[in-house]
Amino acid sequence: MRAADTLARLRRQMDFRYIAIEGPIAVGKTAVARRLAHRLEAATVLDGTDNPFLNDFYAGRPGAALQAQLFYLLGRHRQHVAERQANLFAQISICDCLFDRDRIYAYLNLDDNELFIYQRLFDLLARDVVPPDLVVYLQAPSEVLLQRLRDRAPAADDEGALEPDAAYVKEVNEAYQHFFFHYTATPLLVVETSHLDLGASDAAIGDLVRQIGSMSGGTRYYVPRL
Repeated sequence: MRAADTLARLRRQMDFRYIAIEGPIAVGKTAVARRLAHRLEAATVLDGTDNPFLNDFYAGRPGAALQAQLFYLLGRHRQHVAERQANLFAQISICDCLFDRDRIYAYLNLDDNELFIYQRLFDLLARDVVPPDLVVYLQAPSEVLLQRLRDRAPAADDEGALEPDAAYVKEVNEAYQHFFFHYTATPLLVVETSHLDLGASDAAIGDLVRQIGSMSGGTRYYVPRL
């Protein structure tokens, strides 16, 4: 079967037209989103906002955590709304972040008073955001994420340009695990990435496409065997 025919068949089989790729620091969300979009000839929505408050946040300046979190929230809201509207007629769209994940970092980084302000704004903005049809959650143990951080410079799909310390990476990873353990808002494909670079393997991306194409709803756990 020709490659074009195979692609056309896969696209017809897809029940999902808006797919979000998620996961903690250094798991490779953006690389997978780009490879998946290329394979499916899909539009992409990439979370690449530079945050001017991050240096102050990492330095521990009072109030910087809330400023950084609100900057991310407003930027992601603007990006999700604008780019989703622009891609309404695209057959498939791939996004490298879930809007709701912003709360993971808010609950880690903000105190109770700051969270009250943040949550009020989040609830207002979330009304404008179209949820994905499917979330693909990439997971890996914290020690694997730390090794990946040591092997490469911080990338655009991470929460900022400064490398977090080991304790922070572990805390973020555990928060992601808790969030997606209880996640039921959309169909969810949980992908174990410890022993495979999905962002570099054509065969792995092809198998991921087949997994997505065979999903109908609920939660599925997938361990690549390639």
